[in-house]
Amino acid sequence: MSRSAKGREMKMTKANPLPAPRSTRDDLVESLVRGERRFHELPKDMPAEEAADIRRRALERMTETPLAHIAHHSLDVSRASQRHCENFIGVAQIPMGIVGPLRVRGQYADGDFWVPMATTEAALIASTNRGCSAIREAGGAVVRVEDVGMTRAPVFRTSGIVQTQWFVQWIEEHMEEIRQHTENTSRHLRLLEVRPYAFGSTVFLRFRFDSGDAMGMNMVTIACDRVVNEYIEPAAGIPCIGLSGNYCVDKKPAAINWQEGRGKRIYAEVILEAPVLHHNLKTNARDLVEVQYRKNLLGSIAAGSMGYNAHYANVLAGFFIATGQDPAHVVEGSMGLTCIESRGPDSVFASVYMPDVPLGALGGGTQLDTQREALALLGVTPDPERPGEAVIRLAEIL
Repeated sequence: MSRSAKGREMKMTKANPLPAPRSTRDDLVESLVRGERRFHELPKDMPAEEAADIRRRALERMTETPLAHIAHHSLDVSRASQRHCENFIGVAQIPMGIVGPLRVRGQYADGDFWVPMATTEAALIASTNRGCSAIREAGGAVVRVEDVGMTRAPVFRTSGIVQTQWFVQWIEEHMEEIRQHTENTSRHLRLLEVRPYAFGSTVFLRFRFDSGDAMGMNMVTIACDRVVNEYIEPAAGIPCIGLSGNYCVDKKPAAINWQEGRGKRIYAEVILEAPVLHHNLKTNARDLVEVQYRKNLLGSIAAGSMGYNAHYANVLAGFFIATGQDPAHVVEGSMGLTCIESRGPDSVFASVYMPDVPLGALGGGTQLDTQREALALLGVTPDPERPGEAVIRLAEIL
């Protein structure tokens, strides 16, 4: 064999490693079962599908539980195991349904849309579909979205008030250097502001970024890590205690996110006339206004809730899972407010306000095949020439 042929063979073998012999696979399963090897300690050059099979076989023996359904999927195992899920063994399948057409009158989404939702909750699709029907009959919902930006808030320790004031002033005076360090981590990232908040010897710096079509949580975390370690700590001499100080605040209901917003801030409104209320929603204006007042407002106040709505979380979860969003951000997104006001004797003005909705049109779970198809159904395709427009379209449809 020629040297070039040998080189090609070695290159192909490296790119597509041959499956391990049967005896080797059995030995690996046995080592997992005995606890001699942990699930993440399989050979690094082993194909992802084969590694998943070995983990499943070991789990089946360890738990005496067959995993045939978990093994069936259509996604790219190599990509999923590297970018989305460690110790990959398969998939959890969630039924996906469709609602609509939903008529949206937004700036980037203007028309009728069939909206995919993934859920195991019976009646969610049907009830959401009824709402879509009412909105369509009313001529569509007017929607506007503000791109507030993604936040991360490192926490620092000072010696006390004097050093705290000095540090806050130092941050303000060195914003250009801070901007350069953060924005150099990604061409998609733009620093919007750094807002200090301090008490005692504790200082939070709430960084807020424009992350284009990406949801941006990982991007802003990397940017903050870089600027803290390479510039702020060495130059200012103030130690960072945690890269996330819970003042961001991520995946928790919080007053600061309600007031300042996070991710996307969404407004939507529609006027529902008497025929739509009676035919589509089986109610009338007076009853709808009263239940909104006594349930969504007074009930939420009595419970100490930070969400003044009926069930945003249900719709958010179905939409998030279908389109590849981070399901944990449902916690933030459900902090919305529904208002229903009387407009004449037989009509209502209904509006929705959602101040904190982290969304992405690229990166993360949006790269999975089924989620990418769901986004395509909505016409959500990022364009490098128009960064940020695709995710605003997605937010308007939501």
